[in-house]
Amino acid sequence: MKRYWSDYTSEAFSRLDREKLVAVLPVGAIEQHGPHLPLAVDAAIVDGMVKETIARLPETSHALFLPTQAIGKSNEHSLYPGTLTFSAETIIRMWCEIGGCVAASGVRKMALLNSHGGQISVMDIVARELRIRHNMMVVSINWFGLGMPEGVYNDHDAKHGIHAGDMETSVMLEMHPDLVDMSKAQDFRTLTETFASDFKHLSLSGGAKPAWQIQDINPYGAAGDATLATAEKGRATIDYAAERLVEVLAEIERAPLSWLDNQPAW
Repeated sequence: MKRYWSDYTSEAFSRLDREKLVAVLPVGAIEQHGPHLPLAVDAAIVDGMVKETIARLPETSHALFLPTQAIGKSNEHSLYPGTLTFSAETIIRMWCEIGGCVAASGVRKMALLNSHGGQISVMDIVARELRIRHNMMVVSINWFGLGMPEGVYNDHDAKHGIHAGDMETSVMLEMHPDLVDMSKAQDFRTLTETFASDFKHLSLSGGAKPAWQIQDINPYGAAGDATLATAEKGRATIDYAAERLVEVLAEIERAPLSWLDNQPAW
């Protein structure tokens, strides 16, 4: 079957077994990624992950990919020229309206496939809203949250390299090497390392999270050791992530729509 929602005619779409479909909305960002990577990193990576996933999907899969939403919520990067952002309120409204169109087309299952850490909480709100408003099964997926290939990244960068570090630079070296300037790559040390040594509870990933903008983490707008990046690491990461995404989409297909029929006890 065709894998892109917009490749169908309306008539052909009407003949699909729509109750079995899983509509996937890829969401990225256009924002600064340090001095060595382009603004398009998150949008480019999510598009690349979609292509790699499609190449691995079995013919029996009912996954269908919606047009990528390239601009996301990136106001934590807004002091850096070139960054494009919507407000959280705008993103929630837009993605919910797209989900409403998916529901109106007779599709009951949807996944949000994200490549930008700064909009995870927004994506979760959208998923919940679509469940409430349209009685849809909606799953939030962060491709980078599905694990990394063993032994590829050192423990330090795996913990602190949250933006334009070894991992993202490696993936871009594999996907778009012409857009990477390794002469400007650095070991971008981060505020998160200070948190780890100076505070018991304050952490960007723990139960007590301070609000931040990217310049709080590092003035170059990056975090992690980008000098360690290689295309080989990027290929291993892409392969691992695409295989996990195929598994996740299969699980969403297998999940029964009867989950949506639960009623309160009173």
